[in-house]
Amino acid sequence: MSPDKKKKLNILRKNLDNLDNKLIKLVKIRTNIVKNVLKLKTYKSEIVDKKRISIILKNIRKKSLKNKIDPKITNRIWKNMIMAYIDFERRNFKKK
Repeated sequence: MSPDKKKKLNILRKNLDNLDNKLIKLVKIRTNIVKNVLKLKTYKSEIVDKKRISIILKNIRKKSLKNKIDPKITNRIWKNMIMAYIDFERRNFKKK
């Protein structure tokens, strides 16, 4: 790799690192909201709402296409995030 390309690569990687730092802050906010949602659930069976998941994924697809983002990327990100939070809710569910 040429020195010029290496310099450009390092700048782009720094931009990605900065973006990752912002994403971490958003994940923390999302986690706090999920914690509040979990407090409202009485039964463990309320954790997974397939209808809501389907609606979320359809909306993400529409928004992705509108913003010229490959919907396969956003679908995978959101599915993984949803599954991670389902796991989080199951691990943190407190029987009332």
